[in-house]
Amino acid sequence: MDHESFSEFKNSFSYGYRSDLSFKFLKGLPDEEAAVFIQTLFTKIVEAMDSGNWQPVAEHVIAGQVASYSKPGSFAYDDAPFTPLPKPLNQLKLGLLTSSGHFVAGGDPRPFGEENMTQLEATVRISDFLREAPTLSAIPMDTPPVALRVRHGGYDIRGAEADPNVILPLAHLQTLAKDGIVGALAENAYSFVGACAQTPLRKKSAPQWAAMLKQQGIEAMVLLPA
Repeated sequence: MDHESFSEFKNSFSYGYRSDLSFKFLKGLPDEEAAVFIQTLFTKIVEAMDSGNWQPVAEHVIAGQVASYSKPGSFAYDDAPFTPLPKPLNQLKLGLLTSSGHFVAGGDPRPFGEENMTQLEATVRISDFLREAPTLSAIPMDTPPVALRVRHGGYDIRGAEADPNVILPLAHLQTLAKDGIVGALAENAYSFVGACAQTPLRKKSAPQWAAMLKQQGIEAMVLLPA
C-alpha cells in the first residue's frame, strides 16, 4: 500500500489485508502504545537470536494481547439466561455451529455471486462482507478433511487449512459420539463467515437458524467463533 500511515498499518491486521490473528490486537492499542510494543518486540527478537531463548518474545506478544483485549469493547450485550441441558450429555443430540467460513467442496456459498473467490479476494473485500447478511453452509458430520474448503477475510486461514479441527472439530465430535460421551450427533454441522453484518445476524439469521436446529431435534450446540 502506497503512503500507508502507522495507524493504517497497525489496523490492517484486524479485518485488513494483513489479517493475522496473532497481531489483530494491535488495532485496539493507541498509536503510541502500539509503536512502543513493536519497538520492544524488535528488541526482544534480537535478544532471542543472541540467547536462543524465545520465551520473552512470546510473553511480550501475550502481554500486548492482554493490554488490548482488556480494554472495554465496542459491543455490549445483556447476559443471556442460563439454559440447563435437558438431559445428560450422553443422551442428547449435539450440533456444531462455527463462524469459520468452512463449506464442502462443490458447495461454494458464492459470496456476492462470485464463484471460487480466493482467500486474498475475500481479505481485500472484507468491508463488503461486513455489510452483508451471513450465508449458512451445511456440512455433513462425516465430511472428510480433504472435502472441506474455507474462506474468511477476517482471519489467517492457514491453521484451519492445515487442520480443520482447530475450528471445525468434526473428527473430535465423531470420537465423542463413538465413545458414548454424547448421545448422537446432528446430521450436519454449520458454518458461516463471522465477518458479516451483525444486526441482520442477530435479528434475522440467528433466530431463523435456532428454529431450524430445534426442528431437527438438536438439543445442544457447540458454538465456535473464528
